[in-house]
Amino acid sequence: MNSVEGLVNQIQGLSTTASDVLSLQNLLKQADDSLHAESTRLLPFLDQLDPSKHSLGYLYFLEACTAGPVSKEQAGSYVLMIARFITSCIAEQIRLAPDKFITVCKRFKDQVLLLEEPLRGVAPMLTAIRKLQSSSEHLTALHPEFLLLCLLSRCYKAGLSILEEDVFEVDQPRDLFLFCYYGGMISIGKKWFQKALELLHNVVTAPMSTVNAIAVEAFKKYILVSLIHHGQLLFVFSSSSPSGDLSHGLTFFWLQSPTNLPNYSNGKIADIETYVEANKDKFESDNNLGLVKQVVSSMYKRNIQRLTQTYLTLSLQDIANRVQLNSPKEAEMHVLQMVILDLLMTLSKKLNGVDELMSCDPLYLLKAGRERQRFDFDDFDNVPQRFNI
Repeated sequence: MNSVEGLVNQIQGLSTTASDVLSLQNLLKQADDSLHAESTRLLPFLDQLDPSKHSLGYLYFLEACTAGPVSKEQAGSYVLMIARFITSCIAEQIRLAPDKFITVCKRFKDQVLLLEEPLRGVAPMLTAIRKLQSSSEHLTALHPEFLLLCLLSRCYKAGLSILEEDVFEVDQPRDLFLFCYYGGMISIGKKWFQKALELLHNVVTAPMSTVNAIAVEAFKKYILVSLIHHGQLLFVFSSSSPSGDLSHGLTFFWLQSPTNLPNYSNGKIADIETYVEANKDKFESDNNLGLVKQVVSSMYKRNIQRLTQTYLTLSLQDIANRVQLNSPKEAEMHVLQMVILDLLMTLSKKLNGVDELMSCDPLYLLKAGRERQRFDFDDFDNVPQRFNI
């Protein structure tokens, strides 16, 4: 009998009791190299295994099957197969081989991106996180992958479901860096700037031996969000900070960066706009142009608020003159935006309840993924997918 066929029979016979599964785990570990050597002929054998009963054995076969290069044509069938496995597998079995489960799920993420359908990966990846987690306080290696899919599909509400959970257990520091960075970007996409600042602050103040690329990208966005939300840069370091020794490195980056908008707090808006236009290419290549534009817009609004607090009545022409707008019409536009903002926030809260239910519904996600545009670069910036640490 062929060794692969014999292993399938052992999987079928040793997947019932906990002691049998532990015995099967040892057999699968010993057969792992052989499975990878036979990877091109393993796919038909998966039909003989039930992922809801033979989860551990199915995982070993599936990991070996997907180890090689995958074409766009193959990705379609693999995505369906892996999604079915994630949905039906037994959590207790896959936790016996967490590294293999993580590997398969990351390949699943790569394949939905290859198909340019990130929304298809959101619901299965969230299910994978729940099955892999030892508790809701456990940050897994799949958390950043899930948030990346939420970002690329603009399914922010689904991402917020795990950002609200407290984290006390982290497997790898890099997972925490990416989790907070992507979480910060999701919060920016929802205009929840205070939450974004908290998450980005976690990245740039986390213990690290050297400044890494994730911290640098997070610091850029922390600066811009701080300017939008507070009207000034709130420095993130203190002498007691675990990353205090890195503050000089990030501060040097800040001084050398085009993100360093000149004299923001007391400068003329016209000077800021001229600077932004002159450095537009740098901001675009940094994927921060959208945020920079929001900084300038917030500057107008903040100046108008200061004026209305000082003077009881001002004409639109007065506002335009004092805030350095070109015309009373522009002043009217900014004032109207500020007035209707409270109304929009109230309406948004009412809609969020409905949106939360819909955005986590797999059938809705599948339908919306076929119709929704991939990205709106004016509202949000591109998402860097690779970093060097």
